[in-house]
Amino acid sequence: MLEPPEPDDDAAPPPSRTLAAASPRGLVLACAGLLHRGDLEGARRIAGAVLSSADPRGDAADRLAHHFARALVLRADEGHGGGAPAVVGAGPASSTAYLAYNKIAPFLRFAHLTANQAILEAAAAARRVHIVDLDAAHGVQWPPLLQAICDRADANLGPPEVRITGAGPDRDVLLRTGDRLRAFASSLNLPFRFHPLLLPCTGQLAADPATGLELHPDETLAVNCVSFLHRLSRDGELAAFLRWVRSMNPAVVTVAEREGSAGGRDDDDDLPRRVAAAMDFYSAVFDALEATVPPGSAERLSVEQEILGTEIDAVVAGPGGGGGRPRGFEEWAAAAHAAGLSPQPASTFAAAQARLLLRLHYPSEGYAAEEAGGACFLGWQTRTLMSVSSWH
Repeated sequence: MLEPPEPDDDAAPPPSRTLAAASPRGLVLACAGLLHRGDLEGARRIAGAVLSSADPRGDAADRLAHHFARALVLRADEGHGGGAPAVVGAGPASSTAYLAYNKIAPFLRFAHLTANQAILEAAAAARRVHIVDLDAAHGVQWPPLLQAICDRADANLGPPEVRITGAGPDRDVLLRTGDRLRAFASSLNLPFRFHPLLLPCTGQLAADPATGLELHPDETLAVNCVSFLHRLSRDGELAAFLRWVRSMNPAVVTVAEREGSAGGRDDDDDLPRRVAAAMDFYSAVFDALEATVPPGSAERLSVEQEILGTEIDAVVAGPGGGGGRPRGFEEWAAAAHAAGLSPQPASTFAAAQARLLLRLHYPSEGYAAEEAGGACFLGWQTRTLMSVSSWH
């Protein structure tokens, strides 16, 4: 009679046991690998296991895994295994989520404060100022700048005239933003105009960047690129856009972007590598929220769902889905130099102001702001998360 075979210690465990033993991060990366290879059924099975076990209201690791698994399901449902990326069609976040993000995390305020300081310094002697804001959203960046312009105005001359061209994909949001900014400027007795510039997609701007843009030679021009350039996914598209910006001879160009690099080429859609790099970045963001905001906070949930979740969807969708290709400050700087722009180093005051912002409004010890290489950087623990630089 034959004896039963001895157990093979090297044999692969059953799939169910493998899924149960893997970490949420490991499961997400395994799902990305299967999706990249075209195994949609396997990818959906693993993503389903993550969604059933990772609580979107749980700890930071669970919340992070849940959002990545959901984004991978969206990509799988589009039927894209390893080829062209799915297209993300989500609209802009609600004003409630946007303002909540501004309140509970420093990223937006850090970017706005530092960029505003560069604009304020560049337009110090101007009598007419034109700001082209390429992602106007709800316009929360501009009231502090308008206030600062009034505060420093010559009493005999009065404040200068300020015009903002605010770009975005939603006309109604832009119109409401313009109404709010006009009302605020009126309360300051500041001459002010707001022009909405509807840009359904960044590709339209790259193809015809002068669309709807009105320039006057007697205005001091500032071009504000806060969380915008990453949407120009291809290096050629980015280069063409920056050359156009340079051709307008702006007094200042402000650039604020997430810090990250997944490497690769413009046409390279290496999903596992991109997901791994994005998980490293967003794990720091979710950890920061975990350290500063209670798990059940309604504000935190809206931020994670409407803003961070939408960003993760775009990253997983790939360059064609609005996520762009991750770049770090050195890559942004190289592109700016190549377009003929010159760096405008951050002032000592700007860096000190950023550190004061963190100390007063975000007292967690994990955040840090520093100046290096002429730019300002914001980080959590040992991870650099955002850079702000200015050019002319």
